[in-house]
Amino acid sequence: MARLSPPEENAEDNPRRKQTIYLGEIIVDPAKIIYGFDLFGVAVFAVSGSLAAGRKQMDVFGVVVLGLVTALGGGTLRDTLLDAGPVFWIDNRVYLLVAVAAALLTFTSVRIIRVPLRGLLIFDAIGLAVFMAIGTAKTLAVTNLPSISMIMGVMTGVAGGMIRDILSAEIPLILRKEVYATAALCGSLVYVVMNRLGFLDTACLLLSATVTLLIRLAAIHYNFALPVFRSRDELDNSSK
Repeated sequence: MARLSPPEENAEDNPRRKQTIYLGEIIVDPAKIIYGFDLFGVAVFAVSGSLAAGRKQMDVFGVVVLGLVTALGGGTLRDTLLDAGPVFWIDNRVYLLVAVAAALLTFTSVRIIRVPLRGLLIFDAIGLAVFMAIGTAKTLAVTNLPSISMIMGVMTGVAGGMIRDILSAEIPLILRKEVYATAALCGSLVYVVMNRLGFLDTACLLLSATVTLLIRLAAIHYNFALPVFRSRDELDNSSK
């Protein structure tokens, strides 16, 4: 069973955000888990952007560009608005390398493996969930304001996909009737509530991302949608 801190340490001297997770004899650093989660999100969103570029028959340069803006766009906007230090991929170029590698790997592999439209939506859903959780966590650490953290979490999750869709001449998913930003908002709310209840950051991260992912995947599978704006004239015409 995992314990949060060595038994000889006083909990008051060991703030929650600095706790180490002990799994038997294995010591797990939560910061490394979050970092790995962040890199995974970058890779998945780069795949999503590359698949969107492939559907528009872009060349390898277009694939890499769309992969990069999808993977890095949301986090770049978040870090710029927070003004809490260098933009994450400028401060750590591993993010940039992972995004480029994922885009090139996608460009190569789709020549061998057929990826349907649903595959693009699933990769996008995974990226949305991961980036929402990371965005909420980083904003809460900087501002300690739940409402702002939820807004920035949703923004981190959806901004990259919006840029991707605009560059590939598609209506962004967030502006369609898809359950998209709503899924991110629900996950972000879960993160904030769990954080206030004193859960570890890694637990908040995993559960909030899972909630967003499950809602988004359910929406894709069952075609859930939000109400669409329709005037009285349109409703009358559709009933005829």
